[in-house]
Amino acid sequence: MSGSDPAALDAVVGAPSPRRRAPLFATFAAALFSLGGNAIALVAIPIIALQQTGSPLAAGVVGVFATVPLVIGGAFGGVLVDRFGYRASSIVADLASAVTVLALPILHATVGLEFGVMLALVFLGGLLDPPGDTAKTALTPDLAALARMPIARAAGIQSAVQRTATMLGAATAGALIAFLGPMPALLVDAAGFVISAALVLLFVPRGLRAASAGAGSGSVGRAGESEPAADDDGAGSRGFVAGLRFVARSPLLRAIVLLVTLTNAIDAAGMMVLKPLYATEVLGDPALLGFMVGCFAGGALLGSTVFAAVGHRWSGRVLFAACFMLAGTVPYAAMALGAPAPVLLPVLAVSGFAAGAINPMIATAMYGLIPDGMRARVFGVTTAGVTATMPLGAFLGGLAAEQLGVVGTMAGCAALYLVLASSPLYLRAFGGLRAANARAAASDA
Repeated sequence: MSGSDPAALDAVVGAPSPRRRAPLFATFAAALFSLGGNAIALVAIPIIALQQTGSPLAAGVVGVFATVPLVIGGAFGGVLVDRFGYRASSIVADLASAVTVLALPILHATVGLEFGVMLALVFLGGLLDPPGDTAKTALTPDLAALARMPIARAAGIQSAVQRTATMLGAATAGALIAFLGPMPALLVDAAGFVISAALVLLFVPRGLRAASAGAGSGSVGRAGESEPAADDDGAGSRGFVAGLRFVARSPLLRAIVLLVTLTNAIDAAGMMVLKPLYATEVLGDPALLGFMVGCFAGGALLGSTVFAAVGHRWSGRVLFAACFMLAGTVPYAAMALGAPAPVLLPVLAVSGFAAGAINPMIATAMYGLIPDGMRARVFGVTTAGVTATMPLGAFLGGLAAEQLGVVGTMAGCAALYLVLASSPLYLRAFGGLRAANARAAASDA
């Protein structure tokens, strides 16, 4: 992909350009703070719902209100990001998210936080997350070219940052919940969004020009934007439909989106309902939820780092399937067997290590498949696709937990995950995974 080719950057300016790493690493730092804030909310809000209602189904309803906007934001966020620019979209989304998160503890401390109001604020906050995340993701190839960093390495670092954010955010949430309760944790969440917006505002240049300009993929528009490349039918690649058409034409992208969509439904039930219940009812300590999430994220951070260094050499359908099975099936099976905390936490760390390779493989393949002018809208479409079943998953998880109990529901999740995670071994579309990763790596040469 030309947008990640450092040599193409020289063609834009007519001479070898200086290496500028600060914008790229500032964007990584911004993602660390914003995603860390999301991790805090992911731990704190289900605990708040369970404390207020005592109902697993109510926690599932909160999960619905937290995940439905991810579908909407993913569907339309990419279009808005392409229209208003990556930099501006990231800043505005982070500041708006800070306001919605801050409203929860403020209302709780003043007039009281009704359950319906909490649902509305959770919905609004979830609506703002995908545009901000999409904007930062879409910036990565251009900033990697500016820093003269291979895109595969940048994707690995990006994934490591995401895992670090989840690890630190979840651990912070666990500690804050243990000593202060879930509401003060949300104050730290809001501060993370403010810091993220400030980093992008101060360090990502307005005049950044995509490295693909002059490389045959369209002219450059406002800061950090590339005009979309043409579709096969000659029409401009604009809007959600164009991104959806691009995904539909790619067997590998279709297969990835379908797999992640189905497994995300299980994980939404796990994160929003089953794991909070397991920490509360089986382990007897709600604060352990933060450490459960943190151990998984810590293992994923190590996995992302190892993959960025050497793992990409073996990226293909076998490694992809093995990582999915270890990341999803094993932890649900352990909880179905009633594993105590000293056993469960190391299991989650090992499973996280396998999960750490999944996102870099997917991201690198996507960077190899998607032309520069389509990045934000295709990432938006895939975000909408992979989150489409999460509301249903969260709701069914709460319903199943009430009817079957948390342990029985965990066993069902483990069995479903095993079937889905093994699909790359026998579905032909996943055979293109290695080639897509190789294409992205070749663009760095």
